[in-house]
Amino acid sequence: MDVVALHGFLTATGRSWDSVTVVDAAAVGVRHALNVCRARAAVVVSGADPAELAAGLAGWRRTLTVSDGGELSTVDPADAVVRRWNAPDFLLCAAESALPVAAGGWALPDDDFAHRDGMVATAEVRALALSRLAPRPGVLVWDVGAGPGAVAVECARLGAAVIAVEQDPVQCVRIIANASAHGVDVRVVESPLAEAADLPRPDAVFVGGGGADAVRRCARVGAGRVVVATADLDRVLPARDALAQAGYEVEGSQLSAARLTGGTLLAANPVTVLWGTRKS
Repeated sequence: MDVVALHGFLTATGRSWDSVTVVDAAAVGVRHALNVCRARAAVVVSGADPAELAAGLAGWRRTLTVSDGGELSTVDPADAVVRRWNAPDFLLCAAESALPVAAGGWALPDDDFAHRDGMVATAEVRALALSRLAPRPGVLVWDVGAGPGAVAVECARLGAAVIAVEQDPVQCVRIIANASAHGVDVRVVESPLAEAADLPRPDAVFVGGGGADAVRRCARVGAGRVVVATADLDRVLPARDALAQAGYEVEGSQLSAARLTGGTLLAANPVTVLWGTRKS
């Protein structure tokens, strides 16, 4: 990557080094660069075809500023897909509005998320799920049956691009509010998974709702990791079988947490977490 040319591009776009994330698509791959663009508010990409990158941004509110032979053009991704590019070197992918900076930490307290009583993945469940999902910059995570989106938000806070699939419109509003409150960008798809069309292939999937049918559908999309959480023991074996039949190595754990409240340990309902890792 030509650092001098990059500095000139940043100056021309009115950006500073500390206000953008820089990704060399030639080094890390277009998929990695695309997922960083989906997750971050301002990303400078080198070594990528603007049309190819723009095609993958459908569903995300982004604007592209492209340096093509030294000439700057600011376009919507839909226009970038059909435009003929001659000699692009750098592009800036920017969200419609700046996102606040997410604070540190993970497995946040349950009350850090707007939710209906009891309808949120607890911090203990999220801690285990996040360790198995392995969210990080450059990967895409689906949160299926997302509820208020606590897992989706946590994954986004760790740098992943995230799609939350949820059919309840009230919960979708909560996801948007929780993402905004925590300074992250989560794409919300208000639909049952069965009706969610043309979603980009994920690297990891969390299934928090939808039962065995949702697990089977998620197991077929080819993600490297699928994590399932359920408080219903009747769903554990069907979920395990769905993952195993799709070629995943399946492990699991039942979490039985008791929280210290006012000097008393209060037990929470146990939750079983399964995780499937695709066999190499």
